Amino acid sequence: MKKIIKIAALSLFGLTLPVAHADENAIRQAFSTSMPEVKIDSVKPSEIKGLYEVAIGANIFYVSDDGKYLLQGHLIDVAKRTDLTEEKLGNTRKQALEKLGQDKMIVFKPKIAKYKIYVFTDIDCGYCRKLHSEIDQYMAQGIQIQYLFFPRAGKGSDSYNKAVSVWCSEDRNAALTEAKKGGTPAAKTCDNPVDEHMQLGAEFEARGTPMIVTEKGTIYPGYMPAKQLAEALESEANPK
Repeated sequence: MKKIIKIAALSLFGLTLPVAHADENAIRQAFSTSMPEVKIDSVKPSEIKGLYEVAIGANIFYVSDDGKYLLQGHLIDVAKRTDLTEEKLGNTRKQALEKLGQDKMIVFKPKIAKYKIYVFTDIDCGYCRKLHSEIDQYMAQGIQIQYLFFPRAGKGSDSYNKAVSVWCSEDRNAALTEAKKGGTPAAKTCDNPVDEHMQLGAEFEARGTPMIVTEKGTIYPGYMPAKQLAEALESEANPK
């Protein structure tokens, strides 16, 4: 993904993709030639004439109809004051999380789940710990929390190793809760999804933790109290 962003940036300075014709096959061929490791999920015309929308994982890019330029950014409907790209990114995030699967997350379930959220968390992050210390309040609001790990210090860091150890624990929920309280989980290794979590967080452009993602793919960066989050989720589920 870093390579895609780098190429997008270079394109703005005049470097071009070798696309001969403005159609889906030509665009796919151009990516296949320039970035064979990248898998395109879809190519379709955007709201702007002459600009194609290219979905790659949880990201959306734009390619000119002559195939020469690739743009990275958000498309805004000025009159409606609507971020068209963000609306579509919500759907790609939702699909990416569903593809990962709940079995690769640590889930805290209320008795009756009214809402489900995904939380990218760092065991050693202060506000992540604050959120988890109030887990009973989120459960009381009917919010199911599905945790993914995003150790900000990166792979191999102390936080990363704690995440792996928690995942490999016999009782992941209990191990996570203990680690959030400042305990050090017993060092363990096993097959784990931590790297997948981190890759997904990077694709979602996580800037910090906790990062909350709703069922519709909306991102709320940072900590939100249970009641405030429940109100936001209700508004999303039943827009006026």
